[in-house]
Amino acid sequence: MSTSAHPDLAALTGDYTLDPAHTTIGFVARHAMVTNVKGQFREFSGTLHLDGSDPAQSTATLDVTMESIDTGNADRDGHLKSADFFKTDEYPTMTFRSTSAESLGGDDYRVTGDLTILGTTKPLTIDLEYNGTAKDPFGNDRVGFEGKAEIKRSEWGLTWNAALETGGVLVSDKIKLVFDISAIRNA
Repeated sequence: MSTSAHPDLAALTGDYTLDPAHTTIGFVARHAMVTNVKGQFREFSGTLHLDGSDPAQSTATLDVTMESIDTGNADRDGHLKSADFFKTDEYPTMTFRSTSAESLGGDDYRVTGDLTILGTTKPLTIDLEYNGTAKDPFGNDRVGFEGKAEIKRSEWGLTWNAALETGGVLVSDKIKLVFDISAIRNA
C-alpha cells in the first residue's frame, strides 16, 4: 500500500456512482466586478473507480446536462443557455474524463482530466479532499469528497461579455468550480 494513500481508502477500492441527490456540481463567477454569482447544474451523472492501495489507478467521469444550469434567476439562466454562452441546443452536455490521479498526502488528492465544453476539450486539474466514508441507513457504502478548480472560460470559447461604464466587464473570465461529491459503491 502506498504510504501516501489514506489508510481508510484501501477498503474502499471499487466502483461508485455519484448520488445526484447528495452531490453538488457548482460554480462561482464574478459579476459586474463587485459580487459573486453562484450556480449549479441540477442534472448530471458520474462514476468513480477508487483504488485505495494505488490512488494513481483511480478514475472519474462526469456528464453534465447543460440545460440544468441554475443560478436562481430564470432570465440569467436563459441567457447562459443561449448562443451567447453554452449553446445548449447544439452542445447539450459538458463532460469530464480523468487522465490521472495522485495522492498529495493525508486527505488531499488531485485528479487531472479532459473537460469538454462547447466541443472544445482542455485539461482540468481538480484538487480534492477526502471527507470519509459511511454506511447509510439503506445499507449503501458511501464515500465523500470536496473539490475545487479554476478555469478561464475564454479557453473553451465562452467569450461573451459586456463592458461596464466604470471600467471592467460584466462577467469574469475566471470561473471557480466547486464539487461536493457523495458516491455510492456499486452493488
